[in-house]
Amino acid sequence: MTVRRDAGIYGYERALRRAGLEPIAGVDEAGRGACAGPLVAGAVILPPGKAGIVPGLADSKLLTEAARERVYAQVVRRALAWSVVVIDNEECDRLGMHVANLEALRRAVARLGTRPSYVLTDGFPVDGLGVPGLAVWKGDRVAACIAAASVIAKVTRDRLMVGLHDEWPDYDFRTHKGYITADHEAALTQHGPCPLHRMRFVNVRRAAGLEPVPGDEVASLGPTPDSTTEEDR
Repeated sequence: MTVRRDAGIYGYERALRRAGLEPIAGVDEAGRGACAGPLVAGAVILPPGKAGIVPGLADSKLLTEAARERVYAQVVRRALAWSVVVIDNEECDRLGMHVANLEALRRAVARLGTRPSYVLTDGFPVDGLGVPGLAVWKGDRVAACIAAASVIAKVTRDRLMVGLHDEWPDYDFRTHKGYITADHEAALTQHGPCPLHRMRFVNVRRAAGLEPVPGDEVASLGPTPDSTTEEDR
């Protein structure tokens, strides 16, 4: 199977359908790089033809919040099947982020109401899906079903973090969504971690007065979640 560089965001699905592989699911996650809140994975199967062309679809990190909400509504309306999985911060701590990430992606595919024949994943292969798959470099920018899954995951997670703001207002989760910004780091230093923080992250353990342990995650100070340079990994 060959996908032309100029095939556009729907090129992978078209090539796979020509090879007789469908339905095709895309899967992606949001929140892996955050030090607070859940990890969320989405999976989407888009229909072939015009019905599966989602207006404004792109990598969720390249869209504004308002644009993501519009695309989310279109994906939910047009998808043959979609699912979303939430793994809370305590399970992320128990499993470690990489294992939690793989588990979230597997669960999202397993929960699809339509069983896919092929799965596209973003960046790295995921075993245990039960069907063949392909890891696509920067998949949320070049494969429509992965981009759709990234929007489902990110909008769901952002809504959850905004909803948790009132319970923990000192941390301003509605603004940074649990990612490490200067304001979040300052709040973490001042107040210490809350029950939403991931205790396997070095900066969270430091704020709690705990020594780092082998396998701790490192979260770097970075831009806000709506920046086009944000990496969700």
